Amino acid sequence: MVDITLVIPIAGIVGLAFAGYLTWYVFRKDLGTPEMQEIGEAIRQGAMAFMKRQYTTIIVISIILAVLIALLIEPQPWVGLSFFVGAGASALSGYIGMYVSVKSNIRTAAAARRSLDEALVTSFRGGAVSGMGVVSLSLLGVAAVFYVFHYAMGESISDSLDSAIGFAFGASFAALFAQLGGGIYTKAADVGADLVGKVEAGIPEDDPRNPAVIADLVGDNVGDCAGRGADLFESTAAENIGAMVLGLTMYEFFHAQGWSEAEALGWIFFPLVARAFGIFASLAGVMTVKLGKSESRDPMSGINVGYYVTCVLAAVFFYIATYYMLGDDYIYFFGAGVIGIALSVVIVYITQYYTSGTWRPVREIAESSTTGPATNIITGLSVAMETTAAPVLAIIVALLGAFALGQMAAPDGADTTDELIFGFYGTAVATMGMLATCAFILATDTFGPITDNAGGIIEMSKQPEVIRRRTDRLDACGNTTKALTKGYAMGSAALAAFLLFGAYFERVAAKKNISLDLAFRVDIAQPDVFVGGLLGAMLVFLFASLAIRAVGKAAHNMINEVRRQFSEDPGIMERTSKPDYARCVDIATKGALKAMVLPALLPVLVPVAFGIAMAHMGYDAPQAVGALLMIGTITGVMVANMFNNGGGAWDNGKKYVEEGHHGGKGSQAHAAAVVGDTVGDPLKDTAGPSIHVLVKLLSTVTLVFVGLFVVAG
Repeated sequence: MVDITLVIPIAGIVGLAFAGYLTWYVFRKDLGTPEMQEIGEAIRQGAMAFMKRQYTTIIVISIILAVLIALLIEPQPWVGLSFFVGAGASALSGYIGMYVSVKSNIRTAAAARRSLDEALVTSFRGGAVSGMGVVSLSLLGVAAVFYVFHYAMGESISDSLDSAIGFAFGASFAALFAQLGGGIYTKAADVGADLVGKVEAGIPEDDPRNPAVIADLVGDNVGDCAGRGADLFESTAAENIGAMVLGLTMYEFFHAQGWSEAEALGWIFFPLVARAFGIFASLAGVMTVKLGKSESRDPMSGINVGYYVTCVLAAVFFYIATYYMLGDDYIYFFGAGVIGIALSVVIVYITQYYTSGTWRPVREIAESSTTGPATNIITGLSVAMETTAAPVLAIIVALLGAFALGQMAAPDGADTTDELIFGFYGTAVATMGMLATCAFILATDTFGPITDNAGGIIEMSKQPEVIRRRTDRLDACGNTTKALTKGYAMGSAALAAFLLFGAYFERVAAKKNISLDLAFRVDIAQPDVFVGGLLGAMLVFLFASLAIRAVGKAAHNMINEVRRQFSEDPGIMERTSKPDYARCVDIATKGALKAMVLPALLPVLVPVAFGIAMAHMGYDAPQAVGALLMIGTITGVMVANMFNNGGGAWDNGKKYVEEGHHGGKGSQAHAAAVVGDTVGDPLKDTAGPSIHVLVKLLSTVTLVFVGLFVVAG
């Protein structure tokens, strides 16, 4: 019989080859008029300059941390190398997505001169380069690290997984810097451009007279492309490895039941096989995204067709993977996978309800703008809090369902501990199901900033109104897909949280040489456990505070610079002189790089310092750190959902007014809605997405250092 695990390297290579084909497809498109090319080149130079400076910082800090890990984790110094490889791969993923994005925006703008369909296909395939590249690199990276340590270096399966955890830790660490730095940059520029340009000067969005407009367009790429690319790279890496850690216990169980080693290893390799099949499903979905000759069709309808194709194929492939790898009771695990796929669809629709102008929440915020900024903010805040309810209820149903199906797959006579492990593996399979469409979802996310940039290029180069209307429709679609991606990413993080808890306590049991049922018992009544939970919750709020404050400070400098240029050079408004775009790009860059270091280091330093301190004080450090992980993750899921969806609702409330409702552009309601949007900007594009990475980083850092907590005690 053909070894089904061969699909892992095949899918990774095919995914990268397909990304190469998409790059060729996009790059052969024309670059439009000389005016369009000049603006596109300014955006590209600004984005590349920021990435070079940001990644220099990430590399230096990663090298230092890799050396410390190698020294601290004495039995396995290779974890430090694995960490550095993971950080490098995560950074590379973000860079690839951003590089293709800044090359795709100008080509999308040029394509919009011919047809809406060509512009949609060009922008979406440009975004798909990031989606396919990120997931393929993540799959190959995780597989390569495990294969090298286990087969080439002869480490045990358990030690090889510990080394692979270092890869996930590095990916999460680099992703937090990329997401946080990019988020601070993009929102500082956006807030400055909106408040001074739209509200004070009364000029349109993307008006070339606004000195912050190029920085704003650059920010779309370094935040939504590079940041989110690194984010979803670490998501797939961390969740794959977490599921593989749980698979180790399943491997040991079935190996003891008489399965051959090759058969039992299927429980460890299943997450990678599932991810590999997801690449093929997403590939097919990407190729079906198109509109045809009709100019009246909603671009979102073309994307929805591709998404549904991806979901259906993912379910079919999931059946094949479970049938061949997960024993006679595979049907229960297939059911868990279908639950994960269904949850991804449900989360997408919930997010769309709260962030689309079609439904009550956004329209309620828009209506509240008629009485000023205060009522807009009050209503928006209430909507943001409300948005946490429906996703959590959906996750609860999915989690309980997947856990129950996993337990039903346990063989007759299995004891309580075995049923617990089967239940946890059921949630791991559901997480793999939800992430099966990850490559396609990431394509829709990167599609957003490409279309946003294309609209800016069209506006600044003064193209005909009919072309602007096409890019406006794509931009509106891109705003929706960016919001949906954030909801999807946070939903997968919440579902994976239980999986990663299980992986952490499995490692605790292995390091302390105790039974799993003892390791899983976390007594919140114990003082060390309780304070660990408090510390985890506090860490989320402190991190969010630092991220939002960083945007405020950088935006303050940006606003003053834009005001200075308007006041000192009246020719800018009269179109007789050009604004100094480079100065605003430099302000955003310096503000982001300076402010990203402290909050990015907090989720690494706090859990490690707390664990060592608890151990030296005689407490059960792994349990206390486990409480920090659990409560911090739960708090992070709530806060990130509130920030992401609330910020999206504020944004589209402003757009709803700009469409002509409640007085339209230039009205009192519009001014109030712009203020509300600027409040939501750092929530949805800086703090919210960064908290998503924070949650994963807490999991990977505790997995890497759990042995240190035990030894210290």
